[in-house]
Amino acid sequence: MSFEITGKLVVKYNTVQRSETFKTREFVIEKSDDINGRVINNYIKFQAVQDRTGIVDRFNEGENVKVYFNIKGTRWEKDGKVNYITNLDAWRMESVMAAPAPGADPMPNYNTPQMPAGGGDSSDDLPF
Repeated sequence: MSFEITGKLVVKYNTVQRSETFKTREFVIEKSDDINGRVINNYIKFQAVQDRTGIVDRFNEGENVKVYFNIKGTRWEKDGKVNYITNLDAWRMESVMAAPAPGADPMPNYNTPQMPAGGGDSSDDLPF
């Protein structure tokens, strides 16, 4: 099952070669939620593995991004002790435009006729 989340990229770590055939790269996004007028910031760390380690390269820290990821869980046992590890495995990222300021026109309307700056009586107006 795939999940997605949008937030601000706050940290990009270097790729780590874990073994001869396995590499990972971690990054963190900040997800802000307004809960009853109080802003709560969560910091979520993702990992990208193998050929996906480069997905974060084209994004800058501070940029808003959407991350597509899977949840992976592993049972790990050592010296008779059992531990469970959960990873958020990112497999795709895309840029997200920041929300427009309140009251701002997000896109100009190019379908509305515009009057020339001189009031429309310019002699170089085309007849069509």
